[in-house]
Amino acid sequence: MPRGEITGYVDVAQVVLYAFWIFFAGLVFYLRQEDRREGYPLESEAAGRLKRPDPILIPSPKQFLLSNGLVKTAPQTDMQPAWNYKGHKREVWPGSPLEPDGDGLHDQIGPGSYADRDDHHDRTWDDEKRIVPLRVAEHFVVHEDGPNPIGMTVFGADRQVAGTVTDLWIDRGESMVRYIEVELGSGGRRVLMPNTFCRTGRFSRTVKTEALLAHQFADIPGQKDPDSVTLYEEERIMAFFGAGTLYATAERQEPFL
Repeated sequence: MPRGEITGYVDVAQVVLYAFWIFFAGLVFYLRQEDRREGYPLESEAAGRLKRPDPILIPSPKQFLLSNGLVKTAPQTDMQPAWNYKGHKREVWPGSPLEPDGDGLHDQIGPGSYADRDDHHDRTWDDEKRIVPLRVAEHFVVHEDGPNPIGMTVFGADRQVAGTVTDLWIDRGESMVRYIEVELGSGGRRVLMPNTFCRTGRFSRTVKTEALLAHQFADIPGQKDPDSVTLYEEERIMAFFGAGTLYATAERQEPFL
């Protein structure tokens, strides 16, 4: 055999195939570890605490530096389950559906569940509060070709008057309307209604939502600052309207057929 010849007795194709198998197995293992950074370790449904982290499949914690200067760790092996819902299981087996203990709107069950996000403001790259009303973001205006909801009457799913639109809340990072500010009654409390849960009538000059009844607007979670909303407050508001899609009336929980 001439000097340097190694392919005379080695099957190169087989070696490459084995190398690919080893590489692919390592890639799958790495990806299966990385997809456990969010939502892991799992919570014990019966005990109400985190299960023991898997030393093999759960990756070591990694730190992420956020734009606001905070540092987040994932996976959060030292966190405690929030268990902020108020309900009971229909059956004893794991994964059984939950039923609310109350009216469903305040129990954080199903479409009304939410995550305990940080109670601080989302900000733009210019370090400004991202979601604010038009009275704060004065350089934003409603396009002249579209209906301006300000001043329109808001109706609930029962076609009863819930309030009047007093302002629009703008996402300064995306240049779009996120919330509609509704004043309940004459000079009453002001609440936020997500723009995705309502429809503005160009000719009827009304704003309608199917998520909540008119009297249920009074229970919409509020904000600490009337001119801004935090990530946690947004989560609560969206969850309340989500709960209304199922629990606003008793009939919504029944099958269609």
